[in-house]
Amino acid sequence: MGAILGLGVTHVPLLAGRDENMTRIVRRVLADPDLPERYRTAEGWPEAMRQEWGSDEGLEAARRHRKALVTWFARARRVLDDFAPDFVVVWGDDQYENFKEDIIPPFCVLAYDAIEHRPWEKATWPNAWDEPKETTFVFKGNRPAAKALVSGLLGEGFDVSYAYRPLHHPLGHAFMNTLLFLDYERQGFPYPVIPFQVNCYGRRVISQYGGQAALAHMSMEERLDPPSPAPWRCFDLGRATARLLAASPWRVALIASSSWSHAFLTPKHHLLYPDVASDRAMYETLRAGDYEAWRRTPLAQMEDCGQQEMLNWMCLAGAMAELGRRPNESDFIQSYIFNSNKVFAVFNP
Repeated sequence: MGAILGLGVTHVPLLAGRDENMTRIVRRVLADPDLPERYRTAEGWPEAMRQEWGSDEGLEAARRHRKALVTWFARARRVLDDFAPDFVVVWGDDQYENFKEDIIPPFCVLAYDAIEHRPWEKATWPNAWDEPKETTFVFKGNRPAAKALVSGLLGEGFDVSYAYRPLHHPLGHAFMNTLLFLDYERQGFPYPVIPFQVNCYGRRVISQYGGQAALAHMSMEERLDPPSPAPWRCFDLGRATARLLAASPWRVALIASSSWSHAFLTPKHHLLYPDVASDRAMYETLRAGDYEAWRRTPLAQMEDCGQQEMLNWMCLAGAMAELGRRPNESDFIQSYIFNSNKVFAVFNP
């Protein structure tokens, strides 16, 4: 029988940059001509956001935020090393990187033999490690295990796609950042990786290129794309994944990678700050192991709260529900000015 470790992390791009650039997303919103005037200065913000912004426009908060995230990634890496998986499966989203107008699969297992990527080659901001643009990272894949997983999911009625080579991009940042952050100290990442793409951005994956749009474009329904897979479908796919891998001979780490509510996906807050209250409510149900509440969450509600990327976590929640697990460790890292809240969770075997 297989053994399964569950991990929930984030792939927030701001962590890959420097502290002085960590407020770049909120600053872009502040420059949007359609932002209501009352929100252009801190006086119009929620009190917690004003405090986080402080007198130095978020610089000290950025240092604290980085410390909290790096500390948790170090913890997750220690847990991963102690478990010593045969491979890791990472549920992540593709933000108009590998999948574009030619195809947007609801789910796709990237059954690569190996992954090679230069993440800084086209970066427009300096990275946290001062690594040169030509820095190349190479990771092992595990095509036989990926094929077995796809075959098993097809047998369970999940029409997942698969790919043996990249289409437009070596590896989307949801996956790449996860690996970079789990190796923040640059000791190497020895475990084969199976990226498992989920179309989290759904109606905004092409219409706003999987990223930030101007306020004026957010309500243009005619521009939007077809939706993401339903939360319950992601949850059930996670259940099936755990069931299949638990019956396998492998030791596997199942990793969900995303931040939770995103400010730039939350029009009701003028894209300025995330839906902290909704994230905290989801977090408490996760801690309690109330997985049915997660499964029942409507996609429209997640979209309204800017929680599209949490469909990655919905897969993990389904897997942990199948295994009867609640988090052994978890943390909610709140932020108003750094675009999103982040959650970490460990589900030990």
